[in-house]
Amino acid sequence: MDALSNQTEPLPRAVLTPADFSHPAILLAGPVDYAMYGFFRDRLMAAPESGLVAIEISTLGGDPEVARMMGEDIRFHSDLDSRRRFVVLGKAAVYSAGATFMSFFARENRYLSRGTRLMIHERKLQAQVTLDGPLKSCIASLKAKLNEIEHSIAIENEGFENLVRGSKVTLEEVLRRAPENWYVEAQEAKALGLVEDVI
Repeated sequence: MDALSNQTEPLPRAVLTPADFSHPAILLAGPVDYAMYGFFRDRLMAAPESGLVAIEISTLGGDPEVARMMGEDIRFHSDLDSRRRFVVLGKAAVYSAGATFMSFFARENRYLSRGTRLMIHERKLQAQVTLDGPLKSCIASLKAKLNEIEHSIAIENEGFENLVRGSKVTLEEVLRRAPENWYVEAQEAKALGLVEDVI
């Protein structure tokens, strides 16, 4: 087998142990924001070029678009090089944008520490629409805000679909429970198939 074909051979997907997370390549804690993204990118560029790349996250939430950017980086690098296996360990609290980030990992690459809570909820919006001017421009302003809301819902649903893919949870259940802030304890998340294991 030549070197090129060896590089594209996928890694085995064995269930991991606590030792696999003893020295995570990327350690994320705090609000999901552009400061976290900058740190994440720096650590991602310094991560091992082959083998297991463990990422640990603990967050009370933050910017969902930043979470999606980090998630897209994981997806891109996973597709780019099958010699690396990116796995995530949620610790203590993985709320809101943290759950969005986890949704970009395949279910078999998601882990939680004991007692951790996931929190899944709808995006929040706080906005005022000021109508001032010709009637047609008022209609355009209202349609623009409605388009923003509708596309935000579509993006949110894509994340929910990724999170529940391969689990016992349906998209309909997430859509029903998310408006009330759905808290899922680690063992429950495992039983529902949202994560691979609790360590």
